[in-house]
Amino acid sequence: MTTRLRWLMTASPSDRLLAMSVGAASLPVVGKHLEPLGGMTAMTIWGMRQAPELIGAAAKSMLAPGAAELRRKDRDAASAVAQTALRGVVHADTLDEEWPAPDGTPPVWKAHAHRRNVYRSSVRYGDHPSQLLDVWRPRELPAQPAPVLIFVPGGAWVHGSRILQGYALMSHLAEMGWVCLSIDYRVAPNNRWPQHITDVKTAIAWARANVDKFGGDRNFVAIAGTSAGGHLAALAGLTPNDPEMQDELPEGSDTSVDAVIGIYGRYCWEDRSTVERARFVDFLERVVVKRKIDRHPELFRKASPLAQVRPDAPPFLVIHGSGDTVIPVKQARDFVEKLKRVSRSVVSYVELPGAGHGFDMTDGARTGPMARAIGLFLNQVHRNHTVMGSKQVI
Repeated sequence: MTTRLRWLMTASPSDRLLAMSVGAASLPVVGKHLEPLGGMTAMTIWGMRQAPELIGAAAKSMLAPGAAELRRKDRDAASAVAQTALRGVVHADTLDEEWPAPDGTPPVWKAHAHRRNVYRSSVRYGDHPSQLLDVWRPRELPAQPAPVLIFVPGGAWVHGSRILQGYALMSHLAEMGWVCLSIDYRVAPNNRWPQHITDVKTAIAWARANVDKFGGDRNFVAIAGTSAGGHLAALAGLTPNDPEMQDELPEGSDTSVDAVIGIYGRYCWEDRSTVERARFVDFLERVVVKRKIDRHPELFRKASPLAQVRPDAPPFLVIHGSGDTVIPVKQARDFVEKLKRVSRSVVSYVELPGAGHGFDMTDGARTGPMARAIGLFLNQVHRNHTVMGSKQVI
């Protein structure tokens, strides 16, 4: 009681709104219909914290002399930047083939066309109502089982919907003969960390055991994600079969992956050295983890891909925009630098000049080249995996 009174005296208005939304979700009968209120409240809090940087960056970009021409040059450079990053990883003759021309249409406007490659929707991969996935694949598969990609959507760990996210990438891979699984997962504030990563691990284990029913190869499962999904994908790739992160799974479940694609992800949950990083950790403490980092540092370290980098990490492709104001590009640079220093597997990094957060939803000039780059990288890793007969590609 004393603790609760102390919390009531010190809690901010946003803390009280979150508590009310979570409490409403626990009500009998109507509670399940009120769960989205918690996510909406949390997203509003996150958006208000990001608003000053977003507005300032947008104003600077719009008003700077020659800004329009610079933005055009940056967008048009996406293919060349990707080719340079993949040189030495992907066969040169493949890289030198024609790349997609810059497209001025926002990818989200093509959602309906992309969804033609959805083969089955709302497949259950677990017992919780949120554990659903869509299967993307070509109608006709080759005789051999197809390689598999699990896509983890973003949403600041408070929104984990597969709707609209990753469509261009999965449509492209499906046309290349891949099977893609786009997942929903449990999110804060109604579900506290680490249930997010538990669901991702559950989806991996489900794919390892069941994806052959949809023509996929259970022996080759890659994972990709954007923003918070990029964090979850990277963490899953670096913590294979970790019992602390898959306590809801049967013993012996395989949660390893064969390649990881991180797209504008967050790779550190510990660092508070800048105003932006301190504000982010505060958000984690209040909304996602609901524990203080000073009291539970091991929990935040365990959730940080940067702290989990290991020599036997799977192949990584990391993509980030230099103009990202939501997750500054230094996050990606630090993560890639450590991966290259420690990991024995291939590590590629594409830094898109001028690109912001969520470019794959709004920027057609960059989205097409990045889908191609990811496809080329994954195909090369899959070929190497097939030749070597090993999950580790050196």
